[in-house]
Parts: sequence; structure tokens; C-alpha cells
Amino acid sequence: MAATNISFARSTLIMLTVGVLILLGIVASTIWLVTESRQRFDNVVAARSIRSNSADLLSTMQDAETGQRGYLLSQEDSFLNPYKTALATLTARQEALGRSVKNSPKFAARLPELNRLITLKTEEMNRTLELAGSGKTAEAIGIVRAGSGQRSMDGIRELLSALMVESELDLQRGMDEQSSAIAALQRATIVGAVAIVAVLGGAIFIIFQHVRDLSTARREVELLNTSLEERVNERTEDLIRANQEIQRFAYIVTHDLRAPLVNIMGFTSELETSLKAIQGYILNDGEPLTEEDAKLARIAASEDLPEAISFIRSSTKKMDGLINAILKISRDGRRELKPEPIDLKALLEVSAASINHQIAELDGKVDISGKMPKITTDRLSLEQIFGNLFDNAVKYASPDRPLELSVRAYNDGYKFIRVDVSDNGRGISEDDLERVFELFRRSGQQDKPGEGIGLAHVRSLIRKLGGDIFVKSTFGKGSTFVLRLPSDLTKVVGV
Repeated sequence: MAATNISFARSTLIMLTVGVLILLGIVASTIWLVTESRQRFDNVVAARSIRSNSADLLSTMQDAETGQRGYLLSQEDSFLNPYKTALATLTARQEALGRSVKNSPKFAARLPELNRLITLKTEEMNRTLELAGSGKTAEAIGIVRAGSGQRSMDGIRELLSALMVESELDLQRGMDEQSSAIAALQRATIVGAVAIVAVLGGAIFIIFQHVRDLSTARREVELLNTSLEERVNERTEDLIRANQEIQRFAYIVTHDLRAPLVNIMGFTSELETSLKAIQGYILNDGEPLTEEDAKLARIAASEDLPEAISFIRSSTKKMDGLINAILKISRDGRRELKPEPIDLKALLEVSAASINHQIAELDGKVDISGKMPKITTDRLSLEQIFGNLFDNAVKYASPDRPLELSVRAYNDGYKFIRVDVSDNGRGISEDDLERVFELFRRSGQQDKPGEGIGLAHVRSLIRKLGGDIFVKSTFGKGSTFVLRLPSDLTKVVGV
């Protein structure tokens, strides 16, 4: 519970930090974009002002020139009105243009030349009008025809047109940049909103997960409390079963070990009887033997003694095999387990490869397909388990059909996996389904070598790994050994 609270506090702090950073980022980006937008807006206003003032100045100069030429041609005073009006506003127009280009060096650099040309044009118009007003119209027209005024006007028109074109381009560029800034501001706002929603969603998820973990922990505590008696009963049943297995094991061991001893004792008595017959024949001290004594001695030497020795040898060999089997199970029970992540499919394929030649002799096949669950357990124990099961499948294959051996594995609950090892061999009768796992016990026809320790050894290994095994079988059709193992042996108590 403490770990859960610490994790919740850490996650909440992280989410709050991320939220604050996102808000700061949104504020900073908004301020920057607003500043950029204001700057671009100022540029747009300046470009519009330059274009407007340039157009007004050009229009004023053209009005003045029109009035000049109209008066020179018609000598009517009405043409002087637009001229005088234009000249009255000319200075204001020039000053307005000067103010609008003040912050634009590329435009401001052209003003001196423009003012010079305006001054020349104004002087030319004033002089011609003065001459015309004093009756020297021909001289005034001559000055106009000389072209100095026309050249000045062309220069003015060229400069002002250039200012209008370039300011128009700056205006369009500024508007485009303004649109881009607005779009960037919208994107930043949208991204910020999405990020805030994501952070809010993450916070809600963390809170929900924390509440769920608390509810789960509460249910687990309640379940532990309510199932305590049940678990005690289960542990008691496990202990009873373990005691019963120990008693059964002790009975089987003493019974199977006693049988050879009884044989040895019986044949030792027969040896003693045969020895007396032979002693009577050999140790007769020169006395004549009867035909019966000689016959008994020959039978003892040729039949009884070899038979007794043979049975004693086979009994001692069987005892040695039983003792070695018990020692093997005992050693495996004391061996320290070494859990490690195992590729279950690869391990099964290696185990199957070790009996491949035997499978081929039976025209059989092994099917290890499908996705295998992850498992962390003791590799050596697992190799011995599947090695024994595969050997039994080959040993007890049906002579009436090719052997088909298949292995399937899948998750069985949250902490266990299940492995089904199936074959189409002889099968096991229903009465022997549990008996086959007992030490020194075998089922069915005893036509194969063995001491009856394989499946007992398998069950011992599996139970040490924290699992169990049982068999489902139909006699004459085949068997399926079902293994249930912890998916992670490191989480099993005592490992």
C-alpha cells in the first residue's frame, strides 16, 4: 500500500510539472507570436502609408503639371486653380511621405533625389507661369519644349511608382506573414489545448488507476481474510497428502526391497541344502557312498547351486537398481533450483530432436506448434521432465499405427502455464491413471525394460517446481499428460 501511495504521489507530481511546463510554453509562445504579429502589423501599416503617400504626392504633381500646361495653352485663369491647390498641398504631401519612410532606410534613401526633382519641376512650372502671366507665352512654351520639366516629372513619376510597387510588395509580404503568424498562433493554441487535455486525461487515468489499485488491494485483503480458513484447510490437505505419499513411498520401498531379500534368503537356504549334499560327497572320509548320495551331489552341483546363484544375482541386481532409483530421486530433491528465462518452444524442440531417430523408426512425427507462453524456471528439471515423457511416448507406442506426439502450451490463469503432451500410443487403463505416478509401479503389459521410476521422478520434479501433473487416457487410443507449472519460479515461496 505504501509503495502504491508513493507511486501515486510521484505520478501526480510529474503530471503537475508537465502541466505547468506546458502552460508556460503556451504563454511564452503566445507572447512571442503576439509580438511578432504586432511587428508585422506595424510593417503592413507602414507599407500602406508609403504606398498611399506616394500615390498622393504623384497625383499632386500631376495635377500641378496639368494646370500649368492648360494655362499655357488656353491662357484661361480657371486652369490655375488646380495648380495652386496642388502647390498648396505639395509640402504637406512631401512631409507625410518623409514621415512614412522614416523607419525604412531603403525608401528614405530615395527622398533626397525625389525632393530635388520636385524642386526642379516646381521651379520650372513657376517660371513658365510667370512668363506667361507677363505676356511672354512663347518664351514659356519654349522652356516647356526644352524638356527639362518633362525629365524632372519622369524622374518623379519613376521614383514614386517604384515606391508604390515596392511598398505594395512589402504590404503583400506583411499580410502573408501576418496570416502565417495568426495560423501559428492558432496551431500553438490547439497544440497547447491538446497537451492540456492529454495531461488532464493522464491525471484522471492516474487517479482512476490509483483508486482501482486501492480497490483491488482492499478486495485482496477482504479475500485473504475470508479465505484464511479455506487456505488453512488446503494446507492441511496438502500436508495430509504429503504424509500419505511418504507412507505409500515407505510401503512401496520396503515392499519392493523386501521381495529380493526374501528371494535371497530362500535361495541361501537352498544353497545350504545343496552344500550339505556336496559335503557328504566330498567329505566322506573314505567311506563308500550310496548311489542316492552321489545322485544328490550331482544334482546339487549341476542344477541347484547354479540356479540359486543365478536367482541371488538377479535379486541383488534388482535391489541395486531400486536403491539407485531411490538415490536418484533423493539427489534431485536436494538439488538447488536455478530459475532462468526459458524459450519453451526451443527446449521442446531440442528434447524432441534427441528421440528423432526413434520417431523415424516408428514412422512417427512430433508436432510442436503454436505460440508458447513465457516461463522462468529450472532448465535442467524441465529437460528431465520432457525427456521422460517423450521417452515413454516412444517406449509405449502402439504397434498398430505410426506414433503421433504433440505438445501444446498456453497460459493457465495469471501465474501458471499449462502444457499438454499427447500421444496416440497404447493408453492407460482407468484404474492405473494415478498408479503410474507411484514409485516402482507400472501399468499394462510389462514387455518393455524399466523399473517404474520415470513418471514418479517426473511428478517429483514438477512438484518441486511448484506445479503438478495428471494424465487423461483412453486405453488403446492414447494419453495426454497435463502439466501445470508456475510461469515464474522466482515468485514461488522457498525458491
